[in-house]
Parts: sequence; structure tokens; C-alpha cells
Amino acid sequence: MSAKPIEAPSASEAAPHFEPPETFNIARYFLEDRVTEGRGDRRAILTTSRSLSYADVNELANRFGNLLLRADVRPEERVLIALPDGPEFVAALFGTLKIGAVAVMLNPHLKPDEIEYFFRYTRGAVLFVDGDRAPFFEEARRHAVQSTPFEAAESRQPPWGVGVCAPRQTLVVGGPAFEERLEAVPAVLDTYPTHRDDAAIWLFSGGTTGRPKAVVQTHASFANTTERYGKGVLGLTEADITLSVPKLFFGYATGTNLLFPFSVGATAALFPERCTPEVLFEKIEALRPTLLVNVPTMVNQMLATPDGHERDLSSLRLATSAGEALPAELHRRWDEAYGTDLLDGLGTAEMWHVFLSNRPGDVRPGTLGTAVPGFDVRVRDDEGGDVPDGEVGWLWVRGGSRAIGYWQQVEKSSQAFQGEWYVSGDMVVRDAEGVFSYCGRGDDMLKVKGKWLSPKEVENCLLAHDGVREVAVIGVKNADGLTEPVAWVISIEDPRDELADLLCEHVATRLASYKAPARFEFVTEFPRTHLGKVDRGELRRRASAVAE
Repeated sequence: MSAKPIEAPSASEAAPHFEPPETFNIARYFLEDRVTEGRGDRRAILTTSRSLSYADVNELANRFGNLLLRADVRPEERVLIALPDGPEFVAALFGTLKIGAVAVMLNPHLKPDEIEYFFRYTRGAVLFVDGDRAPFFEEARRHAVQSTPFEAAESRQPPWGVGVCAPRQTLVVGGPAFEERLEAVPAVLDTYPTHRDDAAIWLFSGGTTGRPKAVVQTHASFANTTERYGKGVLGLTEADITLSVPKLFFGYATGTNLLFPFSVGATAALFPERCTPEVLFEKIEALRPTLLVNVPTMVNQMLATPDGHERDLSSLRLATSAGEALPAELHRRWDEAYGTDLLDGLGTAEMWHVFLSNRPGDVRPGTLGTAVPGFDVRVRDDEGGDVPDGEVGWLWVRGGSRAIGYWQQVEKSSQAFQGEWYVSGDMVVRDAEGVFSYCGRGDDMLKVKGKWLSPKEVENCLLAHDGVREVAVIGVKNADGLTEPVAWVISIEDPRDELADLLCEHVATRLASYKAPARFEFVTEFPRTHLGKVDRGELRRRASAVAE
């Protein structure tokens, strides 16, 4: 029997109501409005080599939009954006939105088979790609067309057109030829009058156990979370400069390092290079951001850098962490090294961005904080009933940023989106003060000796050992068919035989015996998903193979 539902404020009671007008395009909300309200001269984008004002970005976006119109892109068609972080990415995104098309942001460093998958799945009409990566995307495009079954024709073109299996046109960004094309189109463009519930951007979810699925998000969703979290929790103002570890194609960064600062006339600091600790320290010292958009993996790497504690982070007033749960031990080390508030939070593509977060001045390491105003978050059992505080359950959330659904995934959509609620696959626990803690993905939670085990608890314990740089705990069935925890470890130094024994002793004095890893596997790096998260599915497959 389900526990008696716990009374909680509804989404509408938790914060002042926000609802955009029926005709609503976020290109105007995030960009054009800064120009029309007289802030066009303010700095919008900052790089180590140049800066662009809001008026500059708006004109560049207009030119990108006009390029798409000349390519016969129509409202609601998908436009693929595979560009490094920089003004061109921003212009491609807003140019797409301005003509009423739908932006699909891709990692420009995808492998050919992954590119081909996204081509077929998204049916993108046009592709924006950087010149350095264009050959890889062209190879995938050619293979997608040639491998598509259709009646033989000398042209090797499907009778229904290339656009079904690959973009019908590729726009290679960069170089004199592209600049000439850009200069040849107008710098003015009327913004298409989209409906607030029209699709605006596709985000991607999953990818650890199968191909990523597209989350179709609306114009209204992006504005809603900006008002609730970007302005309400982070308190962004036009004086802020944001800088991000994850790249703009990742929805977490799209919001925190582009849309949120643009909504208040602040500055987004961008860099195209792969983010390493050294690159990040250099960018912080050169660009002087006030808000750092971070992830646990980079927090760990920054702290492991020999001179990391001595680098100048004094410009920061705030840092965020999301994408994966931030272990309390890492949080403790961050506070000790830098002292800047680090807000761990939880968000999903399905609810676009963060809806659980710690607050500036009220940070509780090891927790996700409380619900962002405007979002109603519950902990529920398998039957959908609220569970008492202190008990682990499934995360349910509702609010004004719920997605339309998954593209071509009706069954999964019906399971995940129930009425106004999104039913996450995450398991959490809430305390009596309304503070949430993350337990793990439902398929990552382990039933060991009849008891629930959160891998995060074991990982946090192991991270407290001086010999561990990074760790991931997964469950593997042994020869008797029983689940055992296995710890994958990246050590501070080269793996040593005695480290496993030291870790066993370390865990034994801190955790119950059933939580101790059955074995340790040492690696120099972890497999990652297309979004850079630890690929736990691959670790599980490797551990199972070793067990056999």
C-alpha cells in the first residue's frame, strides 16, 4: 500500500506565475529584446581574441537566418548545428530560431557512425559544420545516402530526396568563401511568429545503453527555466560574465553559458578548445568570469592539478555543478581550495535544465538542495504514491518546462510523461526540510543481499582516499547470479597491487559490509557518452566480461 501523500506546494504556489504570450519566439526574448530595449552596445560574447555586442550578434544571426532561407529551410524543419563554441555557433542557433526552424545541436567531434545515426534520426534539412570537421560529416552523409535502400537510379539519389537520410545541404562555416556568402545576404530579418508551444530546440537524452533519443522542447520551456533558475536562483545580472566547462551543444551549457546571460544583458565567455584543467585555468585568468559552469569530472581534475590550488579564481562569485552528482568529498575539497559557493543541482533534458539546486549562501555538500521555485518535485514509490521523508523513491517533477515528448518514441514518452508530470529514472531521498539527495539512476541502484545500495555512497567513500582520483561503482552478477558492487578506479599514481587492499581497509571502517566492492578494476580513463558522462553501461559490460 502506498504511503499517504505528502502535501507540498504546487508549481503555481511555489513562485509567481510565468507564462509567455501565445505568439513567442525565444530569438526575440533572448537576443532581439536586448537591442530594442537600448542595450545593443553591451558586450554579449567575449573570447580571448574579440568581443561582440548584442547588436553585432543580432546582425550575425540575421545573416545566418537569411542563409537558411536561401537554402529553402521552412518553419519547423530541423537545422543541424555541429560547430565549436564561438560567435558562429550562437549566430547559427539564433538564426535557426528566427526563421521558425528547430535547432538540433550536435557534438562536432562525433564519430562517423554516430553522425550517420543523427542524420537519419533527425532528418535535418541543413547542416552547419566547421571546416575542420566537414570531411567527417561529408563522409557520413555520403554513406547515409549510398546505404539507403531505394530503386536504383544513375544519380544514386533516393526518389524522396536526400533530406530524409542526410541533410540536403551542408554549410561549411569559416574561411573566405563562407564569409563572402555571409556578406552577400541581408543583416536584417523578420522573426517568425512561432507559438510558445512550438518546438524550438531538440536536446538529447540517454546514450549509455542505446542510441540517444531526442527530447523535443518548446520556446516556452527555455524562457520558463531562465526566469525560474537563471534569474531567480543564480541571480544573474548584466554585470556577470559566464564561462562553461561543457560545450554549448550540451543543454546545461546552452542555458547557463548562453541563454541565461543573454536574458539579462550579461556576457557569455566562449572558447572552442577542448576543456582541460590547464585550459580552464588560463581562460578564467584571462576572461575573468563571475560564474563558472562546471561538472564533477572537471572539479576533480582541477583539484588534482599540482598547482590548481594556487591559480587565480578570485573573479568568481559563484560556480555551478550538474550533469552528474557531485560527491560530498569533492565538494569539501573545492571549498577548502577555492571557497567560492559551488551549487550542485539536478536537471534533465525532459524538463530543460536545473529544477533542484543548492542556493548561494546556503550550500549543503552532498545534496541537490531544494526545488527551484515554480517546480513541484516529489519522491514516489513504484505505484506513484508519495513516500515519507527519509525514504528512497522515484523522482517526479512538474513545472512550466516539460518537454513535448521523445521524437519517434511513443512508448517511452507515455512512460516518462504522465499528465503534467515527468517521471524521471532517478532515485532520490528528501529530508524533513525539503532538501533532496541523489541516490542514482534507477538502473544503477543495486540490490545487494536484499538491501538497496546507492553507488554514489560508495563512490564518495572511495574518493576520500588519497590514492583515488576518480571512481565509478556499478553492479555485476556473480557466478551465483547475485549482484555485487564493482569499483572502477582511476588512481592518483599508476595502479598498484597494494592499493586495492588499502581501499578495502578504507571502506571496511566506513561502510556496512554489504556495501564493500567485491573487486577493484584499475583504468587510466573512463569511457564517456556523447555528452561526456561516464558510460556506466560500458563499464558494466566490461566488468561482466571479466567475471566470465
